Amino acid sequence: MQKSTIGIVILSIIVLGMIIPIGFSGQADSVVITYGETTYANSDYKNTVDSFFKSQANADLGNANSKVITASEVNKIASTITGKTYGSNQIFSSALVDLNENDNLEVSVDKSKITTITGDMYLSALKSSGITAGHVYVTSPVSATGESALAGIMNSYEVATNVEIPDTVKEAANNEIYTQSEIVQNSNVSAEELSELVDDVKETVKEENVTDHQTIVNIINNYTIVNNINITNSDIENLATSIEQIQNVQGDINNYQAEVSDVFNNTTDTNSLQGLFGGLFN
Repeated sequence: MQKSTIGIVILSIIVLGMIIPIGFSGQADSVVITYGETTYANSDYKNTVDSFFKSQANADLGNANSKVITASEVNKIASTITGKTYGSNQIFSSALVDLNENDNLEVSVDKSKITTITGDMYLSALKSSGITAGHVYVTSPVSATGESALAGIMNSYEVATNVEIPDTVKEAANNEIYTQSEIVQNSNVSAEELSELVDDVKETVKEENVTDHQTIVNIINNYTIVNNINITNSDIENLATSIEQIQNVQGDINNYQAEVSDVFNNTTDTNSLQGLFGGLFN
């Protein structure tokens, strides 16, 4: 897939939720806030994101753990997307991760600032990685598309469990978000329609254990016809490649599941990632 140049603010959102302290998930107040260093250094920007968190998460920000994410941390990830390097005045986006809300995974997106990626798109990509619990709040003091936020959010769960998500899984999930973002920006399909399409296709591909690229293309084509969704053949090919990548890393997801299960030893369903994280957060 040819990747278009992503703006500075768009890439800065990759910093979201980078770090939760080790053992954090076992605490009573399992809340962490991550601030881009540009936002943290600007009192108006910081107040903007704090106001969103206060109104949406109803969390005590004074007692929350917090982390400032620097440009150097962003560049380690951004270099794999566009090869660009960003300065300390270009890191804006922020997130709050609340692990107390653990019945189901939820994502609340500040739609006035995050312009492309929806909560459903984040949910889909996170669940592809085996994350099924907690509440994630995403915002920025300035407009951003949000397609790179997933990397930081996933890292939050990774550090909380003290078990690394395999790079292949992270790459597949991030590619899913990026591919959907490109399609939404370059076509007339809405983010909601595309998210629903991707979920339907992934469910069919998983149930039928499909790994053949052309078969996935055919499944996508069928769903676009049934749901009257108009995307180009190039979009369908890119989407098929993304879903194929997720399907091909199921073994790595299973290995990750087993490792976390061994660490916590309180999961009754070792064949279910949902059971794994349900046991962890309970």
